[in-house]
Amino acid sequence: MLMSLPRRLFAEFLGTAALVMMVIGSGLMGQRLSADLGVVILINQISTVLGLAVLVALLIPVSGAHINPAVTLVMTLRRELPAGEGLSYGVMQLAGGVAGAVGAQAMFDLPLVEFSNNQRLTTGSFLGEVISTAGLIAVILTAVAQSKADWLPLLVPAWIGAGFFATSSTSFANPAVTVGRMFTDSFTGIAVESVLGFIAAQVLGALLGWLLVSLYYPTGLAREPQGEEASRAAHTEHTAKEGP
Repeated sequence: MLMSLPRRLFAEFLGTAALVMMVIGSGLMGQRLSADLGVVILINQISTVLGLAVLVALLIPVSGAHINPAVTLVMTLRRELPAGEGLSYGVMQLAGGVAGAVGAQAMFDLPLVEFSNNQRLTTGSFLGEVISTAGLIAVILTAVAQSKADWLPLLVPAWIGAGFFATSSTSFANPAVTVGRMFTDSFTGIAVESVLGFIAAQVLGALLGWLLVSLYYPTGLAREPQGEEASRAAHTEHTAKEGP
């Protein structure tokens, strides 16, 4: 059972802030440790994947561990979250993204706010964000449909980690992370001019991911029972056919 709304909102704020702080902080540390871009990206990837796994595992029982407006958007459209709560989630996630960026900058003795000059938006990176976000939403919804939500702390960071190297955009797949990374002029930053394009790609990807899953898990389709539930169902069916 999820907690009260104020606690869920605080969890979404804190979780998103921590995620953005790890993304930007590990990028800054990577730049200090190596001039090799491949090494920097690898440091950034490992830190992000591990941190995301911890956040998802700990926040699922609190708020559902969205920490991503794209996830919240889909859950709201699916009516699994009331519209008002979905909007509140999104606001807190965006605020958390900015707070995480400021925190990372402070830790490395940099100006609290530095607007990035890193132009990232191209046709290829737009497509990369569509694919990475669609895949993320499809992974989440498929796991839930298969009663494997407890796998999400492994599945979500695994998908994002793979996207670091498999997509041209390095798999932001999160509007709050995108907004937060606008406030750091470092390796992980994204220029203001690229932000809206990335967010548009993420929203489109989220909707495509939802549509994709709905093709093989239509709304209202009964899932297959598993474990003890399957045994009880089989026993009931046998009793109905054979009699007591």
